[in-house]
Amino acid sequence: MQTRIENITDVLDTNKAEGIEVFDLREKNYFVNYAIIASSLGARHTAALLNHLRKDLKSTEEFNHVDESGDWIVIDLGDILIHIMTPEYRVKYDMESFLTKLADGKEGEDEEA
Repeated sequence: MQTRIENITDVLDTNKAEGIEVFDLREKNYFVNYAIIASSLGARHTAALLNHLRKDLKSTEEFNHVDESGDWIVIDLGDILIHIMTPEYRVKYDMESFLTKLADGKEGEDEEA
């Protein structure tokens, strides 16, 4: 599994994705074992990153489903979910907070200042 994660993050990094984060969600009552988030440089770069992943991982990964909108692409590999977003969408939807709480086992707790 670690090799798969490294292959995915290497493709993203090589092709100029930014802010790549990996969330280990095993044993967290979530529908995938890992989630990966990366920022693109814009909508065209988001689509280009998807194409690079498809090309470079073709022999090792099965893309079960891809949900595309210009600013956010979600790739379902079965046990790994990849989110590629423009910086604006990444800030707007703040997936890191949700996934961090989930990974830390705090998904049901209220935030208090």
